[in-house]
Amino acid sequence: MPGKYFDELEVGMKFKHAGRTVTEMDNVLFSALTMNTQPLHVNEDFASKTEFGQRLVNGIFTLGLVVGLSVAELTEGTIVANLGYDKVVHPNPVFHGDTIYAESEIIEKRASKSRKDAGIVRIKCWGRKPDGTIVVEFERTAMFLKG
Repeated sequence: MPGKYFDELEVGMKFKHAGRTVTEMDNVLFSALTMNTQPLHVNEDFASKTEFGQRLVNGIFTLGLVVGLSVAELTEGTIVANLGYDKVVHPNPVFHGDTIYAESEIIEKRASKSRKDAGIVRIKCWGRKPDGTIVVEFERTAMFLKG
């Protein structure tokens, strides 16, 4: 499914995106690739002795996963670039085997001041477990092409 152009988006539009189950490999590989040696992510013995009782999935992976889950429906082939991420919070942990679903809401849009062929869109995003527990919430700003 192609993404949406600036002209197709309206403030208040909501999207529910696909979900994906997070694996141990996702977490360990992402942590290794990003040089993140935090034992909460990579050391089961250490993590088992914390309040969580097990390893936590890297929060930056979770953020990236939620953005990625929105691409096919929202931005695939229709944005110039992501411009920024704001108000990122991780209110609940993600563990190996959790499935995360993404949601997006258009909260603001305006024509670009520098490009006549594009507009700026602010999107509120959530990542949720199947029971509705929010694991990441943030706002992102992207430059969309006009259709």
